[in-house]
Amino acid sequence: MSFHFALVWTLLVGPWMPMGSQNSISWEVQRFDGWYNNLMEHRWGSKGSRLQRLVPASYADGVYQPLGEPHLPNPRALSNTAMRGPAGLASLQNRTVLGVFFGYHVLSDLVSVEKSGCPAEFLNIHIPPGDPVFDRDHSGDVVLPFQRSRWDPETGQSPSNPRDLTNEVTGWLDGSAIYGSSHSWSDELRSFSGGQLASGPDPAFPRAAQAPLLMWMPPDPTTGRRGPRGLYAFGAERGNREPFLQALGLLWFRYHNLWAQKLARRYPLWGDEELFQHARKRVIATYQNIAMYEWLPSFLRKMPPEYAGYRPFLDPSISPEFLAASEQFFSTMVPPGVYMRNASCHFQGVINRNSSVSRALRVCNSYWSREHPNLQRAEDVDALLLGMASQIAEREDHVVVEDVRDFWPGPLKFSRTDHLASCLLRGRDLGLPSYTKARATLGLPPVTRWQDINPALSRSDGTVLEATAALYNQDLSRLELLPGGLLESHGDPGPLFSTIILDQFVRLRDGDRYWFENSKNGLFSEREIAEIRNTSLRDVLVAVTKVDSGALQPSVFFWHAVSLLSAWIVAQLRRRNLKRLQGQDRQSIMCEKLMGGIKAMEWQGRKEPCRPVLVHLQPGQIHMVDGRLSVLRTVQLRPPQQVNLILSSNHGRRALLLKIPKEYDLVLLFDLEEERQVMVESLRGALKESGLNFQEWELREQELMRAAVTREQRSHLLETFFRHLFSQVLDIDQADAGALPLDSSQKVQEALTCELSRAEFAESLGLKPQDMFVQSMFSLADKDGNGYLSFREFLDILVVFMKGSPEEKSRLMFRMYDFDGNGLISKDEFIRMLRSFIEISNNCLTKTQLAEVVESMFRESGFQDKQELTWEDFHFMLRDHDSELRFTQLCVKGVEVPEVIKDLCRRASYISQEKLCPSPRVSAHRPRKDADIEVELTPRRLQYPNDTDPPQEIRRRFGKKVTSYQPLLFTEAHREKFQRSRRHQTVQQFKRFVENYRRHIGCLAVFYAIAGGLFLERAYHYAFAAHHKGITDTTRVGIILSRGTAASISFMFSYILLTMCRNLITFLRETFLNRYVPFDAAVDFHRLIASTAIVLTVLHSAGHVVNVYLFSISPLSVLSCLFPGLFHDNGSEFPQKYYWWFFQTVPGLTGVMLLLILAIMYIFASRHFRRCSFRGFWLTHHLYILLYVLLIIHGSFALIQLPRFHIFFLVPALIYVGDKLVSLSRKKVEISVVKAELLPSGVTHLEFQRPQGFEYKSGQWVRIACLALGTTEYHPFTLTSAPHEETLSLHIRAAGPWTTRLREIYSPPTDDSCAKYPKLYLDGPFGEGHQEWHKFEVSVLVGGGIGVTPFASILKDLVFKSSVSCQVFCKKIYFIWVTRTQRQFEWLADIIREVEENDRQDLVSVHIYITQLAEKFDLRTTMLYICERHFQKVLNRSLFTGLRSVTHFGRPPFEAFFNSLQKVHPQVRKIGVFSCGPPGMTKNVEKACQLINRQDRTHFSHHYENF
Repeated sequence: MSFHFALVWTLLVGPWMPMGSQNSISWEVQRFDGWYNNLMEHRWGSKGSRLQRLVPASYADGVYQPLGEPHLPNPRALSNTAMRGPAGLASLQNRTVLGVFFGYHVLSDLVSVEKSGCPAEFLNIHIPPGDPVFDRDHSGDVVLPFQRSRWDPETGQSPSNPRDLTNEVTGWLDGSAIYGSSHSWSDELRSFSGGQLASGPDPAFPRAAQAPLLMWMPPDPTTGRRGPRGLYAFGAERGNREPFLQALGLLWFRYHNLWAQKLARRYPLWGDEELFQHARKRVIATYQNIAMYEWLPSFLRKMPPEYAGYRPFLDPSISPEFLAASEQFFSTMVPPGVYMRNASCHFQGVINRNSSVSRALRVCNSYWSREHPNLQRAEDVDALLLGMASQIAEREDHVVVEDVRDFWPGPLKFSRTDHLASCLLRGRDLGLPSYTKARATLGLPPVTRWQDINPALSRSDGTVLEATAALYNQDLSRLELLPGGLLESHGDPGPLFSTIILDQFVRLRDGDRYWFENSKNGLFSEREIAEIRNTSLRDVLVAVTKVDSGALQPSVFFWHAVSLLSAWIVAQLRRRNLKRLQGQDRQSIMCEKLMGGIKAMEWQGRKEPCRPVLVHLQPGQIHMVDGRLSVLRTVQLRPPQQVNLILSSNHGRRALLLKIPKEYDLVLLFDLEEERQVMVESLRGALKESGLNFQEWELREQELMRAAVTREQRSHLLETFFRHLFSQVLDIDQADAGALPLDSSQKVQEALTCELSRAEFAESLGLKPQDMFVQSMFSLADKDGNGYLSFREFLDILVVFMKGSPEEKSRLMFRMYDFDGNGLISKDEFIRMLRSFIEISNNCLTKTQLAEVVESMFRESGFQDKQELTWEDFHFMLRDHDSELRFTQLCVKGVEVPEVIKDLCRRASYISQEKLCPSPRVSAHRPRKDADIEVELTPRRLQYPNDTDPPQEIRRRFGKKVTSYQPLLFTEAHREKFQRSRRHQTVQQFKRFVENYRRHIGCLAVFYAIAGGLFLERAYHYAFAAHHKGITDTTRVGIILSRGTAASISFMFSYILLTMCRNLITFLRETFLNRYVPFDAAVDFHRLIASTAIVLTVLHSAGHVVNVYLFSISPLSVLSCLFPGLFHDNGSEFPQKYYWWFFQTVPGLTGVMLLLILAIMYIFASRHFRRCSFRGFWLTHHLYILLYVLLIIHGSFALIQLPRFHIFFLVPALIYVGDKLVSLSRKKVEISVVKAELLPSGVTHLEFQRPQGFEYKSGQWVRIACLALGTTEYHPFTLTSAPHEETLSLHIRAAGPWTTRLREIYSPPTDDSCAKYPKLYLDGPFGEGHQEWHKFEVSVLVGGGIGVTPFASILKDLVFKSSVSCQVFCKKIYFIWVTRTQRQFEWLADIIREVEENDRQDLVSVHIYITQLAEKFDLRTTMLYICERHFQKVLNRSLFTGLRSVTHFGRPPFEAFFNSLQKVHPQVRKIGVFSCGPPGMTKNVEKACQLINRQDRTHFSHHYENF
């Protein structure tokens, strides 16, 4: 079957296959990259092979460090001394310009070392001060950059293996400048049609240079144009450097396509590959023949030896000496301008870019030119080739024209540089030997005197040799190979250069297996070889141009009819000046608009910004409102005030000052004087309408503002007012009262004469002006009824509160609320009095409770039948509260409470033992053996001899008679322990802190030691061990910071996952590891790691900002070394802009996205946003999945180092995934809600089934999701049920959108069926520090806000265990409930009431603090406190909570409370304190514990949880 198929295929397809196509390429095709030319040494002559030295290397250290100053002269100084001279001197041998640039073309075919080495090393050229070209300003700080070339990394390691540079092209005469030095490069040049090279729109030109062809594309130093447009695709990277090299590249391009077309016509059945290879073979052979047998003899003036056949043992590698010698000698023959001529031998004009016409193309203006106006057509290229063939080159001597020496294209901002100085540095980079050493090694006669270098030069211009000798300190042995070889050249290359060049070409020919004359390689027949030998460059020019053969001389490398005019034109062209481009900047203008009303700007002071206001004038008032019509300030206009209206007289007359007595001044600014005039007219009308006298005058604007009393100055006056007020009352030293610093006596006088408005009075008390208490107090104090309080009026009423007796204070209160002034207070007025106190306490009692209190107080005092009370009756009702009235005062905002009162309250706050100070509740109802807590701020518990006598300190301060006072004393031993030195207390506090947080300290030390170690390891690596990468030479601080922080961030972002493994933490905290690891602090540790990681991320970003800035100004040659995967050094020099790094690279874009995600997560994780929208926090925190994906991508791109993130991430990620799988296995179990109850204060009580096997401890928490609100959003809540209960319960406060919707969903159903309640998903339980309460003999539970929920479970659990005689280590619990109002958590009162009823062994002591009310010694809460004590005495329950526990006002004094615990439980060495609530409260508890732990007594161990 296969045979028949093959037969059919042959019959059908065979006739269409080209005859001879299978054997048309009968030779071994030469590789493009030069490999395997020599079958024994495959690398010889290949691309990337090292240069082969003729003379041993000469480095400063013998290895790689180049010689330099001061051993060798400055290269620019040497260039100016030895290579400067007049241009326009013709070649002594009549060599043409075509021969010069053909030599450059051959050189580009053989060797290229311009590519910069990696890591980047610079040998910059320091320009001598006053250089005529580069330092005309004599600054002395001009440096021309020069970067060392690429070297073989296997060299430069020892003196026996010095650095050798690598050749970036093939080291053969194989036409690599035509076809490229790699197969891929050649493919980009080919059209793959007819065997031709690809052409552009015009067949006479190749296609444009484009990616992926890596052509050299520096910017045009004349115009600054850059990019591939106007550059052609050649085999040589730098084939577009000048139009002259371009013309030769176009010549060979056309010649190849000419041969391909000729072969296609001769062999029509050949395919593209056959045609291309045959044409390539013929072109290379022609090129070899011209270079070896036509150009080289014209250059050296001698013929190479006859070809004797291929020599496989001869190394043909390019020598660095040949590279330097040939390039340096070519530069002496380059003219300043090149002519163009047509076929009739007429020179044509050259159009410049400014449309002017010149006689020749200026060389310095032609480097890297794009779309040259004179080279747009094929005829233009022909004219340039003919012009070069007809123009004589510069003289072969030591002089180089300024176009090459001073205006060679330079890197970056140095658009020009010195080519000769660069060549000298290149020779030092190559490690070239000295001139004398090279001559000796190559067998040339030694030179012992400077004059012997070039006797003809010494006779004609001996100053050049003398100046050069002076630069080398007359030491001929220091003279370098390049300047020495140039100085000995005259008409022809000197003996040294000639020997080096001839040796190189002979080795290239004899060592090339593919040489066209080698008859054994099968390339050509003898006839074809003879044909090729008879082909000259003239024949090639005639073949590819439309020029008649008679228009060209027989040898295009020599000219036999010298034109004197050409020399004159070239000399004139040299005197042209260069033009530079300049940029322009743009400016932008912004404008602002105000809309609506009488607009003005209120000036608030020199340090305060002006604010826009709208001024509204009303009878008796001036209102300032903002854009939203919110009142900012109201100025009262009351007769008989004297008002001053002051206007500014300069600066556009736009300012207005209104001075009103007893108010701070009003300063308004207007845009126009007309607007101010409208305001002035309106003010005049308003003042006249209000019956006020006013004066009006003008001041300069600066004086006007200096005379204005600002709000800040008014506040300073009031501050001084209150300080001196209290100094008068309490007999405080005047210096302690605090006068203003400047002009104190005058300012104090102003303060004492100022008067307070009702608004300022209310603000001083922290109340609102419309409060009934403020109105009553202000009306009582304002004796003259002018609406303001003077210093004397305020002093009179304050003396009563601060020094008055209880009788005087009760009389004052009586007068305040005797509204009708008849000397009697009716029951309604009494109720209004209490209501005023309730009003300032945010209505903490209902009307029913208030009526109940009043009836009870009247009934208790025997006044139930009275409707009005005299002062004696009123005082009799307060008979049991003289001590409260004695220390009642008026608390002024911003003024400290006198320390006397504070000390008294501190000493009165303690835990009393029954035998010393029995509790009224306990003694009245049931005896107690254990201690009870009494943390009241009342001085009633102080043991006075008489209950009405104050302590001596108070009596002495108040000027009254001193009576005996004996404070309650404890054991002397306790007092000795308390009275330790400050140093001992500090040491003790530190010891207790370490004891309390030893696990935290240990874990943090280990964690941060690892993170710090990782940072230091990377920092050390890039600071000291990564010099071979070169990146620290570009950006040292930035890379150290970015890589060091990257290592730490990788570790932190990986192991932060462990802090979220809730199931693992709950399990491990029950193991022995809990003794070493604080699992309860996992959330705090999570926050700490996250905060640290974010700080390091910011530092990491800052490091990258530094890096990107340096990268954006670094040359492309440096960036291509650092980031070979991103950049290729194509000479464009200008690096990418900074935004490219951030938004167009994978690491940059992922880094920006990571910063954005981290910012979102951090913002929504803050306490404010978490409170506003927990769902937002929950959703944004789930961005962690995207965060880790981006982290992996960000770290895996490996721009600088290999990826390392997976090393840290893998293990924590696996653990975290396992933990999540455990949670997922529980989450999907639907749990029915047994009971749902809506409690006061927005609390929802949920009771639901207890899953099978669900074991937990009191104080633990769970996460729930409601099926009706979505199955993916989980919220954490503490269990309020006890472990012994059959069901689970939660108390959830509606504090956010989710909890509010939850409350709506669980509204009571229409029937009793519980099936209608939406089901829950449950995840947990999870452990926390509160479940450790039972491990302490005495525990203090402090709950604030929603944080009280964990203690409900703990209290019920303790009471249950004690009731069933379960052995519990904990013997006593003090529960402190801190709440803003008694209504905020009324649901907890039921639980506490249940605990009080079941607490048979008096295990729990409950204390409730209402913080919204002021301290008890403030007048505003005295009456409320009296009502509370009345309820406690009569009904044995709190008026506010209904519990037996006494309710306290203000914030709990934790320090005094803990001090009292030490006295009640002296045998207990360690007390556990568990707090849960707002951060402010937990901080106060922590601070109190730290202060107490300074004492060498009971240790308080604090565990807290914040919500």
